[in-house]
Amino acid sequence: MEITDKKRIYSLDLLRGLVMIIMALDHARDFLHFDAFIHDPLDLKSTGPILFFTRWITHFCAPVFVFLAGTSIFLQAKRKNKAELSSFLFKRGLWLVFVELVIITFAWTFDTSYPVLILGVIWAIGISMLCMAVLIHLPFRLLLALGLIIVFGHNVFDFIPSTNNGLFWDFVRNGNFAFHPLFAGHEIAIIYPFLPWLGLMMLGYCLGVMYSSDVPFERRKLFLSRLGWVCILFFVLLRWTNVYGNPHLWSIQGNSMFTLMSFLDVHKYPPSLLYLCITIGPALLFLAYFENMNTKWSQRVSVYGRVPFFYYVMHFYILHFVAMGVFVINGHALNEACSMIFGIPFRFVVVGEGLTLKYVYLVWILLVLALYPCCKWFSDLKQRKKYWWLSYL
Repeated sequence: MEITDKKRIYSLDLLRGLVMIIMALDHARDFLHFDAFIHDPLDLKSTGPILFFTRWITHFCAPVFVFLAGTSIFLQAKRKNKAELSSFLFKRGLWLVFVELVIITFAWTFDTSYPVLILGVIWAIGISMLCMAVLIHLPFRLLLALGLIIVFGHNVFDFIPSTNNGLFWDFVRNGNFAFHPLFAGHEIAIIYPFLPWLGLMMLGYCLGVMYSSDVPFERRKLFLSRLGWVCILFFVLLRWTNVYGNPHLWSIQGNSMFTLMSFLDVHKYPPSLLYLCITIGPALLFLAYFENMNTKWSQRVSVYGRVPFFYYVMHFYILHFVAMGVFVINGHALNEACSMIFGIPFRFVVVGEGLTLKYVYLVWILLVLALYPCCKWFSDLKQRKKYWWLSYL
C-alpha cells in the first residue's frame, strides 16, 4: 500500500531527507577539514579513496533535490490551477534568489560587506522556478522533450569554443566559480549555471505524472526501477566510450580502485549528462524500492525531507559557528582579516587549519542529530498552522 498523507508522498520526503543529511557532510568538510581548500578531494593526484568518496557521495544531493523540486511542482499542480501555481512559482523563485544572495552568501562568508555574491544551488532552484512559472503552461510532451534536449544536449557546448567565455554563457551553462564584476568592490561568483538544472527540474516535473492517483503502485515501481537501471547502464556505456557527456575523460590508473575513481569522477559545475545519469539513476531505484518503507529510521529521516529549506539554512550557520570555535581554539582573534579562498572571503576559516577527516565525520553526525528536534518542531508547525508564509520556508 502506498504510504502517503493527504498532501505529501512519503518516499519523496524520505529520499529528500537522506540527501539533505549527506549534503551536510560535504559542507562540514568545506568548513572544518584542514585540507578542504588545499587539494581537490576528487583530484586523483592528491586524494585517497576515503576522501574521494566522502566528496563523491555528496554528488547526489543537488541533482536529487532539484529533480524532486520539479516533482513537487507537478504535485502542486494537482491542488492549484495553472495561474495560482505560476504566481506561487514566480514569488518563490524570487524569494530563493534573494535567500541565496543575502542569507546563504552571508552564511558562507560571515562578511557583512558582501564583496562577493554567490550564486549556488538555491539560486539555480530559484531561477529555474521563475522559468517553470512560464513553462508549466506548455503541453506536457513538449515540456518533456525540452527537458530531455537540455539534459542530453547541453554537453554539445563543450565542443563549441565560442560558448566557453562571457557573462551570458557563465550564467546559462558554463559557470564554474566564474567571477564577474558588479560595481566597485563587489563581484558575483557563478557556481551553478542554471540551464542544466532547469532541464533536470523539467524532467522531475514530468516524473510527477507517475505519482498521479490513477497510477498503481506496481506500475510506478516497475517504471522507476527500469528507468533507474537504464540511467545507470547508459552512464556505464557512454562513460566507457570517452566520447560525450562529460568534459573530462577517464583513464587507466595505477590500480583498480583509482581506475574506478577516475571512471566515476564526473563534472558537477555545470552538471554533465553523465553526472546526472549516475546520480538520478540510483535515486529512481531508491524511489522504486523504498516507497513502502516504514521504520523508525525512515520516519526520522523523512522529517529532514519535509523541511529541507529550514534545514539547509540552519546547518550552514551552525557549521560556520563551529568553524569560528575551531578558529579561536587555534589561537586566532575574531577581528583577524578574512581568508580569501577561491576568490571568496571566508571569515574564521584558515587554509591548512582545521580538523582531521574522522572529526569532520563526528561533527557531521552531531550536527544532524542536533538538527532533528528543530526540524521535527518546524515540520509539526507547518502541519498545524496554515500561514501563507510557511509555504515559502
